Amino acid sequence: MPKMKTRSAAKKRFKVTGTGKLLRRDTMRAHKLEKQSAKRKRKFGLAKPVTDADKRNVLRMLGKR
Repeated sequence: MPKMKTRSAAKKRFKVTGTGKLLRRDTMRAHKLEKQSAKRKRKFGLAKPVTDADKRNVLRMLGKR
């Protein structure tokens, strides 16, 4: 059976922690930042967990299962 390939787009966007949690970057961070408050922009820098509904698809794209 051949090896499973990871999707390059997924490996750039998601991170698996040591405990197995999946993290993602926040949206709304690319442009039109002058309208947003400094507090809101600071919050975008933090990694957020992937929702339970999307975990299965993300793991499959990363070649984990």
